[in-house]
Amino acid sequence: MSEKYEFKTTPYEHQKKALKVSWAADYYALFMEMGTGKTKVAIDNIAVLYERGKIKAALVIAPKGVYDNWVKNEIPTHLPDRIERQVMRWKPVKTKTYEEELVDFITSEDPKLKIFVMNVEAFSTKRGVEAAEAFLWKNPDNFVLVDESTTIKNRKAARTKNIMQLRHMSKYRRILTGSPITKSPMDLFSQSMFLDAKALNHNSYFAFQSRYAVVRQRTMGHRSFQEIVGYRRLDELSEKLDKFSYRVLKQDCLDLPEKVFVKREVEMTSEQQRAYDQMAKLALAVLDDGEIATTASVLTQIMRCQQICCGHLTTDDGEIQELPSNRLASLMDLADEVNGKAIIWATYTHDIKK
Repeated sequence: MSEKYEFKTTPYEHQKKALKVSWAADYYALFMEMGTGKTKVAIDNIAVLYERGKIKAALVIAPKGVYDNWVKNEIPTHLPDRIERQVMRWKPVKTKTYEEELVDFITSEDPKLKIFVMNVEAFSTKRGVEAAEAFLWKNPDNFVLVDESTTIKNRKAARTKNIMQLRHMSKYRRILTGSPITKSPMDLFSQSMFLDAKALNHNSYFAFQSRYAVVRQRTMGHRSFQEIVGYRRLDELSEKLDKFSYRVLKQDCLDLPEKVFVKREVEMTSEQQRAYDQMAKLALAVLDDGEIATTASVLTQIMRCQQICCGHLTTDDGEIQELPSNRLASLMDLADEVNGKAIIWATYTHDIKK
């Protein structure tokens, strides 16, 4: 396969192998540690299937801090220029213009490769679910990918249930994550169920739990519940995973550069955006409670703009005012993808305390 497909960006050896073993599978999991380039493998997989006439469209589902990067950087960088494409980014804010563009995109008969990039949070909303389903129904020769798939490990979450239903409308399915298990082997169930109900040979979570977890009945007050106190048959579970997954650790990739940098974009909340715009344009920010922060110099203005991005602002009275922010939640999502130790750098003491 690799000899017939012309890459736009040169792959590392582990990326070539990942693509070779996965490209034709109906469903597959790429468990590739952060920095090993799983996104490139997925984009090349989309390209190979498109050029072979297997698919005409792809739905990419990624966390809020990542999905913009697919549109702005990853697709332009790795998808071969010879492939004409239409790329649509999901917007959570509904406008008449965007809705018209979205309908045109979904219903277009243009032979170009269609790529619809959505954030995983959209699947907690009726509008997001309907848009994704309409895209897949209208474009049945499709490829559905969940990036950072531990975002759907919680089987009870609305977004997990909605994304799992997409398998009934998809032709090819992929999940991408650095580590499929963040806290418990039970994390695997919903991720694997999205790929295929037969992947782990368990349609029921409780049957899966009974097979691989040690459970004890606990009572606290008037409440009785089951608690997982250990795990078993993990070798068997690992053998099942090996049949539909490819695992890569950075330490095993001898041709990787010493450091690989990955950017995460975090959207400001409306409160942050309003305060930032006021500070940047007017050199002052009027907070909701009436406190006023003014800038005595350009340096102070820049510092306060940075504080606003961090989710707080120090007023002229020296008080710290909190602003709603997505940063901490994004950081915790990122931490779920990290194996081993991590260093978190912060500019302000207030951020470290949070």
